Amino acid sequence: MEEIIVTAEGQLSATVLQHSEWPRNYGPLSPFNAHAWFTGPCGDTMEFWLWIEDDRVAEIGFTTDGCGPSRAAGSMASELALGKRPAEVARIEQADVLAVLGGLPKDSEHCALLACNTLKAAAQDFGGRKADQPRDCQSCEQANCPAHKQRQDESEEEFRRRQHLDHKMCQIGHKLLILSGKGGVGKSTVAANLAVSLTLAGKSVGLLDVDIHGPSIPQLMGLEGQRPTMHESEIAPLDIGGNLKVMSIGFLLGGPEDAVIWRGPLKFGVIRQFLGEVDWGPLDYLVIDSPPGTGDEPLSVAQLVGEGAGAVLVTTPQELSVADVRRSVSFCRKLSLPVVGIIENMSGLVCPHCGGRIEVFKSGGGEALAREMNVPLLGRIPIDPRIVECGDLGVPYIHRFADSDAATAFAGVVERILGSTSTKAEGN
Repeated sequence: MEEIIVTAEGQLSATVLQHSEWPRNYGPLSPFNAHAWFTGPCGDTMEFWLWIEDDRVAEIGFTTDGCGPSRAAGSMASELALGKRPAEVARIEQADVLAVLGGLPKDSEHCALLACNTLKAAAQDFGGRKADQPRDCQSCEQANCPAHKQRQDESEEEFRRRQHLDHKMCQIGHKLLILSGKGGVGKSTVAANLAVSLTLAGKSVGLLDVDIHGPSIPQLMGLEGQRPTMHESEIAPLDIGGNLKVMSIGFLLGGPEDAVIWRGPLKFGVIRQFLGEVDWGPLDYLVIDSPPGTGDEPLSVAQLVGEGAGAVLVTTPQELSVADVRRSVSFCRKLSLPVVGIIENMSGLVCPHCGGRIEVFKSGGGEALAREMNVPLLGRIPIDPRIVECGDLGVPYIHRFADSDAATAFAGVVERILGSTSTKAEGN
């Protein structure tokens, strides 16, 4: 095993050092009746094997090709799981592992999240992850669901297609449409980092790019050139770190220079396919990156996603952008699409040399619009040149610069979104 590296952020605890150098339960387990394998955003992989007997974890094994903190996190997670029921194992969180270890350096905390996500998937694997999910709409007990009844203007085939889509969307807790009134406001960057931030909060997340003519998500997530596979009769989205699934039309093009020249009906059809024929599985959040404006793509998504949807509007501070986002608020209200809130992106630049603040695009436009339209301001994200660098490299910014002002602002946005959506869920 490699020696553990003590980062500049401070000395590692004795518990971390011990579990890194002599990890408990290290190595494959045979026989086993539950198993999972994940790769984290940093590239580390982790694998868990469980032997569950009398509804308790009797034996457990794990391996990782990661660093010392990865071994320490996997070791401690395995210790916490022993003797517990599968349902209890699935509730072991990143914070639990970090607390028992005495903490990890900030840039290594994702190791504990990778361990918990892999362990949770192994627990769900026991007995079949989908065993408790409704097989179809007929087995659902929500009698008032519109998917139960065929509309007068629907053919049998159209009804079955809508029912299949509604069943898919029913397994997703919240759908967040990331909208902007105009281009160039950093909407796709916000969508990508928001999706990653939600996974760091322990949520299972899907990231769907419906910008048909200019898909940016493959580049931003470092997934250019990759292709989705088929799972039975459905498209399997690309899986990152075990709790983030990504889909974009960019994965289906021959190369980055290929242009998509489609009119409205074709775009509607592929968006319906991405929602209804992709194997999303159960998700806490589906983050949908839409092209700028109020045209075919955001309209199609708003009509198809069903209940639990809300819009996150992205603007820059200057009046030109704010005026366009004002129209986006009106768009949402005409469609009865709740506005979760507004993000003011590129909100000032903190000088890396003197620490002074430079208002490159003025400031406060998004905040003023939120007051005017009576919607929440989710946060103000400052300009950081490193965001551009990370986008070009295909590395999520908040992973690389977790202690930056912009990452802190993203964390505040996520906290407000989680609070807003959980309140609405309780109200329902």
